[in-house]
Amino acid sequence: MSLTVQTEQRADMVVVSVAGELDMATAPQLQDQISDLLEKGRTRLVFDLAEVSFCDSTGLSVFVRAKNSTDDAGGTVRLAAPQRGVLRILEVSGLVEVLRTYPTVDEAVNAQEPALD
Repeated sequence: MSLTVQTEQRADMVVVSVAGELDMATAPQLQDQISDLLEKGRTRLVFDLAEVSFCDSTGLSVFVRAKNSTDDAGGTVRLAAPQRGVLRILEVSGLVEVLRTYPTVDEAVNAQEPALD
């Protein structure tokens, strides 16, 4: 299965729509897209996962690296609309606590960041 990645600017966020299977074979494609966005100064990212049918640990690591990179640049990473199987992987791995996850893209784009302590 292949992976498709599309981006769309929405307010101050870039929505990265991902479709297909995110695994060892396809994760580099998404990582390259993220690297391009970061190089262009785009550090506020929402990953639309509604069309991701599978995600393994390699795919999860792409999101963790993206979060680390955007955190360093004062940005944010949000996940939106993961299918049940992908959400379960995020829950089991504990990443649902680390990567802000929202039921819809609109909620992810419009969410207010919590105040820093």
